[in-house]
Amino acid sequence: MPRQSITLTTGNDTWLKEQVENVGDYANKSELVNDLIRSARRAEAINAKLTVAEQSGFVEQSADEMLTEFKSELKR
Repeated sequence: MPRQSITLTTGNDTWLKEQVENVGDYANKSELVNDLIRSARRAEAINAKLTVAEQSGFVEQSADEMLTEFKSELKR
């Protein structure tokens, strides 16, 4: 795997350390950062598909309207 050096703000570094040490889902910060990137990429792909769907004319709701409807259904 390629190695990468990044600079973090103090707050972000503290948050990463707390996630690794206290939550325990990750063995190290690298695993957590990779998971965060995967999540961001997945969200980006979903948003792109929603944009295509909105522009297709197949749906009349905007992304915000769909999200509001989805959230209201979760509360039921």
